[in-house]
Amino acid sequence: MFPIVPIYYLVTWLRNKLYDLGIKKSVSYDFPVICVGNLSVGGTGKTPMIEYLIHLLKDEYKVATLSRGYKRKTKGFQLADKNANAASIGDEPFQFFSKFKNDILVAVDSDRRNGIQNLQQNNPDVILLDDAYQHRKVKAGFNVLLTTYANPYFKDIVLPTGNLREPRIGVKRADVIVVTKCPKVLSENEKNDIIKHINPNENQHVFFSSIVYSDCLFSVEKTKMIEEFESFTLVTGIANPKLLVGFLEAKHLNFEHLNFKDHHEFSEQDIDELNKKQLIVTTEKDFMRLKQYDSLKDKLFYLPITVKIDDEPKINKLIKDFVKR
Repeated sequence: MFPIVPIYYLVTWLRNKLYDLGIKKSVSYDFPVICVGNLSVGGTGKTPMIEYLIHLLKDEYKVATLSRGYKRKTKGFQLADKNANAASIGDEPFQFFSKFKNDILVAVDSDRRNGIQNLQQNNPDVILLDDAYQHRKVKAGFNVLLTTYANPYFKDIVLPTGNLREPRIGVKRADVIVVTKCPKVLSENEKNDIIKHINPNENQHVFFSSIVYSDCLFSVEKTKMIEEFESFTLVTGIANPKLLVGFLEAKHLNFEHLNFKDHHEFSEQDIDELNKKQLIVTTEKDFMRLKQYDSLKDKLFYLPITVKIDDEPKINKLIKDFVKR
């Protein structure tokens, strides 16, 4: 597939150039719109970053999230309500709604312009765009770009041989660059080396974040400490489960791992197989798709995660200052 790389590069570069020159039009807004996205295909930690921003802003502002709603069964604009589920709005938006439904608005629309226009009828103070970095029809006021420690964008190339959705130069549109999924201990030398490769502009800020796993597992009705699980089946349908597997292995837990592709749609055959398992641990995103099955209710638990950013006061101030402006 490598011979296709230059063609893909040229097409995506030209598309971005047309937007940069104003030949293709981007719509900007007179209220805060924050975009969280990446250059690569999946697995950078957008969902926990959106949740970080929700926690940061929800007590002071009316927050709305707008996602594409990947693999949902509906079309067009959908505003989450009491009837929402993973099939109607997608697993990640349903996760936002399940956790914050009394505090925020959650909407999906593949057309972000149309989604924002519809959300405006509900008068949000700030809109968080989930995975919209390449959606150039909308010009967010503030862009948060994520790239992983294990596979940073500056060591990658564009599709189809690499994982980049657009050329590396796209990083220059970001206001904040967060290197995600870092080791808990990251030396200043390592940070400086990564920053050197990123080569940020004067107006860009680089941060480093790591994943923090909960000590508790949750089901629809129960909460248990992770140490209570002597043997279980781990079910994942995420882009990269390596960190989760490593976390569980470090605790010397006994488990088998059923690894599905990202956003996997569980079939009846899959559910039949899972029904044979005595205890199942999964990610919060996968839990949103699996909890609808009553047969799994008493055996299905998820392990929540949060992100810890190396300089939280600074990034929090940058975000809040933008919203105030």
